[in-house]
Amino acid sequence: MPESAYRQAIAMGFEATGVRISIADIRALHPVTDQIRTSAKYAQIVASIQEVGLVEPPIVAHDPRDTAKYILLDGHLRLDVLQAMGETSVICLVSTDDEAFTYNKRVNRLAIIQEHRMILKALERGASEERIARALNVDVGSIKRKRRLLDGICPEAAELLKDKHIALNAFWELKKMVPMRQIEAAEIMIAMNKFTIGYVRSLVAATPAANLVAGRKPRSTKGLSGEQIALMEREAGNLDRELKIAEQSYGTDHLDLVLIKGYLGRLLSNAKVVRYLAQWHQEILAEFQKITDLEATGPTSA
Repeated sequence: MPESAYRQAIAMGFEATGVRISIADIRALHPVTDQIRTSAKYAQIVASIQEVGLVEPPIVAHDPRDTAKYILLDGHLRLDVLQAMGETSVICLVSTDDEAFTYNKRVNRLAIIQEHRMILKALERGASEERIARALNVDVGSIKRKRRLLDGICPEAAELLKDKHIALNAFWELKKMVPMRQIEAAEIMIAMNKFTIGYVRSLVAATPAANLVAGRKPRSTKGLSGEQIALMEREAGNLDRELKIAEQSYGTDHLDLVLIKGYLGRLLSNAKVVRYLAQWHQEILAEFQKITDLEATGPTSA
């Protein structure tokens, strides 16, 4: 297919180039309160902009009520910081997708492994640990720990967890296990959608001594008896087997879900059908809407 045909088939999410816009012409969707301005996240953004400038442009869309104005979709804190610094204009990305109130659901923040790789790239380009720490408004020790994040983590486990939001200390727990067990643990965490330090510690506690790295001994876990740990080991084994079974049918199940979602989407676009369901089968309508709304969501953006 020629390039022009591809461009016609794929709608661009943003205008091709950034646009410098007067801050006075940008309407925020929600205010930045004094309480937010005292938060650690706000202080981190201030430090980053002061140290290295604005890295990620705010994202705006044309205001349908006034084509000379814009609605701010993403970057409320960044814009507030720039205003406080006396800036009167800013380079923005202009979204062509008219979804001002749902855009933040599609913004994904950096997972810790992605942050680790960005730190390594910055170091490779000559930035010092001290400068990176100032830009992120954290202590140098934190940068050093994140730099060594994947030391002792096998590449397969790192790949599985690369886009997951996991506590930093959870990786130190994973390092207590041999590579194959790290992969099993990562698969279990993903299957259970649990990435807390407590859950990873429970996986370590349920790991047989043969699957711990040399020199590591199964430690006695406070509040768990030997029988409970043995039960956890069996449950972990069962979960691993169930996960492998689910993997075998994942492709077919995912295709079925896509087809079902598409069919229900067309069904709910019919006003008569929606009115009927709302009047006689509200619980079914609610479930249908949940299915059609299925998508990955991210945390509120800065």
